[in-house]
Amino acid sequence: MSTFLAYIGPGAGFAFLGSFFGLAASLFLTACSFLIWPFRMAWALARRRQGFRKAKIRRLIFLGLDGLDPRLTERFMAEGKLPNLARLKDQGSFHRLRTTFPSLSPVAWSTFATGVSPAKHNIFDFLNRSLASYVPELSSSKVRPAARSVRLGRWRIPLARPTVEMRRKSRSFWKILSERAIGSTILRVPVTFPPEEFDGRLLSAASTPDLRGTQGSFSLFTTRLERPSYEGGSRYPLRRSGDWLTGSLEGPENDLAVEGGALALPFRILAAGAGAATLEIAGESHGLRRGEYSPWIKLPFRAAPGIRVHGIARFLVTETEPEFSMYATPLQMDPEAPALPISHPAYYAAYLARLLGPFATAGMAEDTWALNEGVIDEAAFLDQAYSILAEREAQFEHALSHTRRGVVACVFDTSDRVQHMFYRHLDNGGGRWGDAIGQLYERMDGLVGRTMRHVDRDTVLMVLSDHGFCSFRRAVNLNTWLRENGYLALKDGGAESGRYFQGVDWSRTRAYCLGLSGLYINRRGREACGTVGAGAEAEALERELIARLQGLRDEARGEIAIGRVYATRKLYRGPYLDAAPDLIIGYNEGYRTSWEAAVGQVTARVMEDNPKAWSGDHAVDPVLVPGVLFSSRRIDCEDPGIEDMAPTALDLFGVEPPAWMDGKTVFHTP
Repeated sequence: MSTFLAYIGPGAGFAFLGSFFGLAASLFLTACSFLIWPFRMAWALARRRQGFRKAKIRRLIFLGLDGLDPRLTERFMAEGKLPNLARLKDQGSFHRLRTTFPSLSPVAWSTFATGVSPAKHNIFDFLNRSLASYVPELSSSKVRPAARSVRLGRWRIPLARPTVEMRRKSRSFWKILSERAIGSTILRVPVTFPPEEFDGRLLSAASTPDLRGTQGSFSLFTTRLERPSYEGGSRYPLRRSGDWLTGSLEGPENDLAVEGGALALPFRILAAGAGAATLEIAGESHGLRRGEYSPWIKLPFRAAPGIRVHGIARFLVTETEPEFSMYATPLQMDPEAPALPISHPAYYAAYLARLLGPFATAGMAEDTWALNEGVIDEAAFLDQAYSILAEREAQFEHALSHTRRGVVACVFDTSDRVQHMFYRHLDNGGGRWGDAIGQLYERMDGLVGRTMRHVDRDTVLMVLSDHGFCSFRRAVNLNTWLRENGYLALKDGGAESGRYFQGVDWSRTRAYCLGLSGLYINRRGREACGTVGAGAEAEALERELIARLQGLRDEARGEIAIGRVYATRKLYRGPYLDAAPDLIIGYNEGYRTSWEAAVGQVTARVMEDNPKAWSGDHAVDPVLVPGVLFSSRRIDCEDPGIEDMAPTALDLFGVEPPAWMDGKTVFHTP
């Protein structure tokens, strides 16, 4: 799964509102639940007996290994490194799994959940654009502050809760099953924030913001004087006060106070020598050692008298002498007191935290930007990624052990994150980290083996990935290409623009690029400043762009950067087609949209090297990066696609898939 801009999120300044109302609502709902629990249990048991009457199985397990690549999987199986996947293949089936157009995690997992194409579920990329302002925004969810409030002195009292909008449309298979009294436990499947109500349990994943309202912003505290700028986080000074270093941890914006600014927690650090240090924060003391993460530390931010916003973070001392530096993970919403709904029922996140320990809650929990920008090193990133994997495994194991009937679905994105950040070492084929991806696949295979212990003759296990992976060596800025070829214009004859299309002259622009795979026609009647007529004029421009971009060469390397360009109106049909990119760019292996083009920036060069640690990707021609599908039961389908998973789940429980689903069951024989 690729998320590429930490600072594009649902918006900051929301968290304390959710805390204020969420606490009151949780207390009320908890009290009500205890009172009506016996009646609910009796009713639920009666309904479930009816719901399972036509079921072909008792339990279905979906184990999602985000980004597991079929080529690497087949290679490592042949080398004997993946014995559990090989056994699952021999006992059941293994296929390459068709992914979506485009091959991006929010798109593919939304299709997994709903069984429909993007034109029916409305998720086309990580980013969407405002048709009024062209400004990028998160495609999957949107948080809006309370619409009404009253002012009492320096305080602003909200009269309503903030609203959290789920932008994925259509209906998930677990929602349909719940209407037949068949329960599901859905853990960290992307694009499940905010959680929907259904007969089951759900823990949200991708697009769940951190406590600041971003998609993951780290903090670096240091005594160093140089002031580098970071894209995915912020740098804060540490000041010396005797033997102590003092600093302040920035939290969410305090909208309860008029001109309140960001909440903050002061802290101090005592460097004790030999790589040891003591951190004092929020009234507690924590011992730290260089190169070792702290446990999750609870961080209460005081927003107003009696109102606190609860977060958690882990700290890592990265150097102790002669300078001192400490990294803090992005602030997570505390699962025991989340500022916004992150689970269904609302108490489920707190239940898991109290039972199994605190855990990361942000959608992009692994801090890829900290490694991209050299704030942490490869060892620290892997430690973080595998500790999050351990948290997820404990939750998955608990769900498997406590679910006798219904669906258990869990997505592990460690496989995606490690490949994004370590593919350059696989390309180079050596060094300390040359086998990091191989070891990752072996870990995923171990997880498969532990899951297989829960499989009996009344259980079906399906192990799948949403897409594969390939190298990302060269970045392509199509906004620059569009400007050079007369399709995009800048004001005052400029050659470069700022982010978010700052400086673009929309009155002279016919096409623009945004997100990881999309190109848009600036259409009249759709975009606020559209210049191209709908219908024949737009279609002619599409054909012209396809002809010119298909086969686009990287002259510096003598390679083809773009293999295919797809017109989305020919790929799929649905009520949300008009919100889709007009063209999907099928990059060849080794190429991808540049970081700048993804947020609407025009730079000096069309193609340049990708210098970041993020060196593997899948935002290419979807034909090049299918996923994998293993099943404990033999699959009859010759060419399964990820859209087939939802109707398969319904069919296994004796529920007729709705006619509007695009997928079909992959099991045709009993």
